[in-house]
Amino acid sequence: MDRFHEMQVFLAVAEEEGFAAAARRLKTSPPSVTRAIAAMEQRIGTQLLARTTRSLHLTEAGQRYLEDCRRILAELNEAEEAAAGSYSIPSGQLTVTAPVLFGELYVAPLLGTYLDRFPLVNINALMVDRVVNMTDEGVDVAVRIGHLQEPGQQAIQVGEVRRVVCASPGYLDQHGRPQRPEQLREAKIATSSASQLISEWQFVDGDRLLTVPIAPRLVVTANNAAINLARIGWGLTRVLSYQVAAAVAAGELEIVLDAFEPAPLPIQVVFQKGARVPAKVQTFVDFLTQRFAQDRGLNPAPQRPS
Repeated sequence: MDRFHEMQVFLAVAEEEGFAAAARRLKTSPPSVTRAIAAMEQRIGTQLLARTTRSLHLTEAGQRYLEDCRRILAELNEAEEAAAGSYSIPSGQLTVTAPVLFGELYVAPLLGTYLDRFPLVNINALMVDRVVNMTDEGVDVAVRIGHLQEPGQQAIQVGEVRRVVCASPGYLDQHGRPQRPEQLREAKIATSSASQLISEWQFVDGDRLLTVPIAPRLVVTANNAAINLARIGWGLTRVLSYQVAAAVAAGELEIVLDAFEPAPLPIQVVFQKGARVPAKVQTFVDFLTQRFAQDRGLNPAPQRPS
């Protein structure tokens, strides 16, 4: 077994935190994985993995070696891609990520068009409501809402979204339209645990930041569930403007307290910086940037009272 393959085995064991899981990922047997790690440790002369009957974790030397393995294997992959022409011809596997609802509404509908334009590229789309570690999870391009890029990454802003409070016209007719954020303390509120804004909402009152404690009667695990509760008239919710744009346009929801909204959040296309960017990444970034720039729904302006 050559050293590059040993590094791949070690990387799989470290990331999967187990020999059996690493073997499944590498499509090989657990004993062969165990032998590879043992041979590596014997050759290097130090222990890389601390093993017990119930757990496995990296030693300090193992952690340093893991970082080196990632760098070396990335450089090797880059060299092979350069030799194969991937820096001039879009080809190979492209992994992208986006928040669930944004991905479903804005990213997924564009993927087919991109693939038709670049037939040598395959896409793996990861739609999750968490900040994916692009390096650890092998993600090429991320669409993110907020200032979430990390060192070594480039971010291109393609739009912005507002944080809006909304309710159905029927609910507002029955309970009244709140005129100030403080009135939300007495309102029926449904919110999503995915929003991480369960106990308080922030607003702007002139030049002053205004934090309003809230006590939601109902907490759900998905933004869509909270939005649907608001649509049927149960109460108010707070979400991002793109998530309710269709319902607002259809008259099913109305935005309230827009005069107190905080600054919009940027929508960014994020990818790894480098002296050379693979053609599959550059073309996809350019494609998304152009399409998002044409979507007026991603650049809404708050309607301030006159």
